[in-house]
Amino acid sequence: MPSCSRLFWSIIICSFVAGCDRGPQFRSTDITGAPYGHALELTDHTGKLRHLEDFRGKAVVLFFGFTHCPDICPTTLADIAQAVKSLGADAERAQVLMVSVDPERDTPEALAKYVAAFDPRFIALRGDLAATKAAAAEFKIFFEKAKSGDSYIVNHSAQSYVIDPQGRLRLLVRHDRIGSDLGPDLRTILQGA
Repeated sequence: MPSCSRLFWSIIICSFVAGCDRGPQFRSTDITGAPYGHALELTDHTGKLRHLEDFRGKAVVLFFGFTHCPDICPTTLADIAQAVKSLGADAERAQVLMVSVDPERDTPEALAKYVAAFDPRFIALRGDLAATKAAAAEFKIFFEKAKSGDSYIVNHSAQSYVIDPQGRLRLLVRHDRIGSDLGPDLRTILQGA
């Protein structure tokens, strides 16, 4: 009987210790180790070629959108801006990147004005259609043009991603959860850096 009691308490203690060492707890979907989202090569709104490696040492929030988007894109970027602002001094350790899914209309000038309206530190990235498709495929983003009156709109996936300061894809953040989840998750990512 005594050995059963010791075994029982050993299991309880081991379970407790294992439960306490589960790593960071995120509000967003933890996709650490995902086999995608490792590379990005696009030009920023100033004309400089950028890669994900350029932002090592910072937590990167990556969003795909376009300047003529009527609702999801501006709402998402406003929520991201608020989440970054909530970091206080640590906001300097975060970088927001918006990848245009509308290279036809999103000129560097249009993108520069657009992202600066949310936060002057935000960087917009663009490429030709082939480069845009490659970036979207790397991050499992869907996009397609759809006729809208005399013009068109771009239907696209609306999630954002968080890449940690070591350059690892860590989180998928649903667009409707950015306001509540992104700020705390960025704090957690930065504390672990």
